[in-house]
Amino acid sequence: MEFVEKPDEVVAQQYVDSGNYVWNAGMFVAPVALLLKHLEANQPELFKGLQEIARAWDTPDRDEVTSRIWPTLPKIAIDYAVAEPAAEAGDVAVVPGTFRWDDVGDFASVGRLNSAKEVDDVTVLGEGARVFTENSSGVVVTDTKRVIALIGIEDVVIVDTPDALLVTTMANSQRVKAAVDALKASGDTDVL
Repeated sequence: MEFVEKPDEVVAQQYVDSGNYVWNAGMFVAPVALLLKHLEANQPELFKGLQEIARAWDTPDRDEVTSRIWPTLPKIAIDYAVAEPAAEAGDVAVVPGTFRWDDVGDFASVGRLNSAKEVDDVTVLGEGARVFTENSSGVVVTDTKRVIALIGIEDVVIVDTPDALLVTTMANSQRVKAAVDALKASGDTDVL
C-alpha cells in the first residue's frame, strides 16, 4: 500500500481515472507508540523536541520549555512525517467509508457543521451568547457576554474572546493565519 500526500494534478488524475485508489480524509487511528516509532525514525529532530515538551508538560516549566522548543521544530505535516513512511513500512490500512466529511479548516466550516442555535441565518456558538440579528447571515463564536448586533451584514464571521475580536467574511475566513503571523511579527503574542 502507498500513501501519497498531495500528488500533482497529472498523477492525481491518473489515480482517479484508474479507479484503484481511495481518497484519504486525513483521519488516522493508531497506537501512539506506532506513530512515535515512525516519527522518531523519520523526523528525529521533531521527535526529540516533542519528547522534551512532553516531559515538561505537567511541570511548572511547561510554558518556558514549550516557548523555547516549539518555534525551533521542523514544520511538517503528519502526512509527510508519519503516514507516507508508515505506509512504506506496511503499517497503514485503509478502511473505506461513505459519510459526510468537511475539512473544518475555518470558522465558516465550524458554523456550517455545528448544531448550535440559529438566530435567523446566523449560527451562534457560545454559552450565554447575546446576539441580535437583522437581515444578516454568518457565524458568531463568542465566550463573552457582550451584546453582538449584526444588521444587514451577509456571510460574516465574528470570533469574540475577552482579549481579541476577529471580524471577517466566510470567503476570507481561511486567511486568519495572516493576522496571526502579523501579530507575531509585531510582538502581540499575548492574544495568540
